[in-house]
Amino acid sequence: MQGFNFRQLGITALAAAGLFGPSTFAIAQTWPVKPLRLVVPYVPGGATDLVSRTVSERLTVTMGQQVVVDNRPGATGTIAFDSVAKSSADGYTLITAADSLTLLPSVFKNITFDPRTSFAPIALMSTQPLVLAVHISIPAANVREFIALAKAKPSSLSFASSGIGTSQHLSGELIKKMTGIEMQHVGYKGGGQAIIDLSGGQIPAAVLGSSTVIPQVKAGRVRILAVTSKKRSLALPDVPTLAESGLAGFDVFQWTAMLAVAKTPKNIIAKLNSEVVGVLQQPAVRERLAVAGFEAQAGSPTEVETLIRDGMAQWSKLISELKLDAN
Repeated sequence: MQGFNFRQLGITALAAAGLFGPSTFAIAQTWPVKPLRLVVPYVPGGATDLVSRTVSERLTVTMGQQVVVDNRPGATGTIAFDSVAKSSADGYTLITAADSLTLLPSVFKNITFDPRTSFAPIALMSTQPLVLAVHISIPAANVREFIALAKAKPSSLSFASSGIGTSQHLSGELIKKMTGIEMQHVGYKGGGQAIIDLSGGQIPAAVLGSSTVIPQVKAGRVRILAVTSKKRSLALPDVPTLAESGLAGFDVFQWTAMLAVAKTPKNIIAKLNSEVVGVLQQPAVRERLAVAGFEAQAGSPTEVETLIRDGMAQWSKLISELKLDAN
């Protein structure tokens, strides 16, 4: 299970950017000279898409060049990551990665990229817990009642996620393992599609990023039973954690980070990091993300490298135990 304390890493984005030296920033002043493309590996409307659009809108202003969001869903993000990994390392093609990137090598055996070496981390952007949520018609007000319902009607419940091999999918499988219940997994091409069916009652339950679900809770269509992180969410202070609900030790959260193509010049990475950090420090941006259920995290390339490396190590064991294979 993935859990990191960003405050204890002791590495700030600004300090990391300073390591490149003032001369590299002088060189970077000539870049960019044309619009940038920020690829999102999922459909519009999901958590990764929301963070990407929030940040890209402000980057367009601060960098003086348009940052265009390009949604390229499919195969749990592998199509988009493969395409970006083969792009020119000139800083004009970027991609938003979520924690699910760390799962892909263990689920898809034939992918042509390596999360650790095919990309150049730029900046951490946000964190948020996942949530276990149900359609409002499901007679379960909490996790205990949900477990009882699932055991009373074995295999009658299904749960949605943003795709096979995502942290949402794996969290749902972990819930099943820890509680002994049966649920059929239904993978979508992103949280934006999954929440449509959950809110419409086409699927009874889901494990999704909190930001995707919160608007449907406010609309009275969906009920959140628990968050997956060790601590309660600032955006959902009254919602208990899974650990509080009887699943001791459960601690999973989502993160989003911006990546470039491997071997992108360090001066460009430094400039992009500085720009993203500046955007995430803007009160309006932090408030917009907080309302949606995110915590802004202006992190360094080194922090992202750590998240990718540790995430791959931590999830691979569970994926092996569950014998998940999307090929």
